[in-house]
Amino acid sequence: MLDQEFGINTNILETNIINLTVVIGVLIYVGGDVLNSLLKTRKENILKSLTDAEQKYQETLDALNSAKETLALAKQKALDINNESIRSIEQRNAFLISKANDDMKRLEESQQTTITLEEDKILRKLCAECSQSALTEAMQKVQKRLSKDKFLHRKLIDVNISILSKLVTTKSKN
Repeated sequence: MLDQEFGINTNILETNIINLTVVIGVLIYVGGDVLNSLLKTRKENILKSLTDAEQKYQETLDALNSAKETLALAKQKALDINNESIRSIEQRNAFLISKANDDMKRLEESQQTTITLEEDKILRKLCAECSQSALTEAMQKVQKRLSKDKFLHRKLIDVNISILSKLVTTKSKN
């Protein structure tokens, strides 16, 4: 058998075509189920991975939207706090300015009152000094005249006695 030449053997039984066909058929029949099972498992894994990815994507979008809402609320809260701070500062400034104006008015009134009191005090002092000076001068003139004219002195005493007696009589009648 080793002496055979190279060529195509057309004898079907000798070439094992039937055997090969049977083996291939069995492989396809048995292997098809295994291959279908593997493909089905692979398909399920891919679908599960896609579903998980889609779910994670949706969760991430939800988290992102929630974070955006939280950020918007935080920005609004910060803006509200800033506006409230500005409003509070403006009110405090207005109060302090008003208080300072009131204090200035009180100080001006107090100053004006003090000036008026000092003017009145000085005026009374001047009036008292003028009166004292006029009285002293009048007394000096009267004493000068009295010392020159004894008769005038006597007359003045008589007039004073007469005035006093009229006063005493008037009081005793009442």
